Amino acid sequence: MIWGRHATQAALEAGRPIHRIWCTAEMRSASKFLQLLRDAKASGVLVEEVTWARLGQITGGSVHQGIALQTAAAETLDLDSLIEGCSDLGEPPLLVALDGVTDPHNLGAVVRSAEAMGAHGVVIPQRRSAGLTGSAAKVAAGALEHLPVARVVNLNRSLEKLKDSGYRVVGLAAEGDVTLTDVDLSGPMVLVTGSEDQGLSLMTRRHCDQLVRIPLRGITPSLNASVATALCVYEVARRNWMKDIHGQAPSPPIRRPKLAGSESTVDATEASEVAVTTEKPVSTEQPATPEQPEAPVEKAPEQRIDLDLNPSRPDVGLPFDQNIQLSP
Repeated sequence: MIWGRHATQAALEAGRPIHRIWCTAEMRSASKFLQLLRDAKASGVLVEEVTWARLGQITGGSVHQGIALQTAAAETLDLDSLIEGCSDLGEPPLLVALDGVTDPHNLGAVVRSAEAMGAHGVVIPQRRSAGLTGSAAKVAAGALEHLPVARVVNLNRSLEKLKDSGYRVVGLAAEGDVTLTDVDLSGPMVLVTGSEDQGLSLMTRRHCDQLVRIPLRGITPSLNASVATALCVYEVARRNWMKDIHGQAPSPPIRRPKLAGSESTVDATEASEVAVTTEKPVSTEQPATPEQPEAPVEKAPEQRIDLDLNPSRPDVGLPFDQNIQLSP
């Protein structure tokens, strides 16, 4: 959390990933922050206008000067960049969209499962959604560093844009008319998961091409949002890249979306392999030096010492000096 005019202005100008901004009405019209707040909102950051008292509660009574912001644990991108990056993968792209998932632990678990199973991106709305906070990053266990996340202003309009780009939108709902084992999971696809308590919203259901349900046998009426998403992503992987893997056979390398300023994992791996093969081996051995003739070593003359082990003379007593005085 960052608050204060100078600190927040520096964070906004530096381009740090930001999850949310709270500001008063006066700050939205200030000359220094007018364009900065517009740019932040255009990039998907939630900008909320609050009162001075509410902002004091958010900052814990600190001197906030009318503005505070919450930094994100990872950067987000716009939907157009994600669609463009997935256009040349060499395999059908798979995206996961979240509708109303407000728990950061569930968001982190979804990102972790999606990245592990080979999904290519996550789409989250600007409102009614958990952000990429530290809690979400911890649960994701490093997956946020590899899986791109697009943050959109309106999820339903984004689903229509994905349809126009050739994606099929499949929503997870208990009242779906097709089970997970019967649905067609081939081609470019977007899996949409709703919140735990309400599921998919009514408007989001209308923008889905198909509603799919996961059959349950126990008394528990539903699954956790992250668990349901993991089951669906696994089913997609099982029918695609996982179908030819048996025993201890390795998984095929994942293909990442080619985003601006980055390269896919496969391209990076191939580039590193080429660099290794073309690089000349460096020898760690020292160059051989010409042998120098050894100087002759002079031997010392041998000395012989004769010891008389059987002396013929009797032992001579040691003389005693009478001038030595012994102390009592």
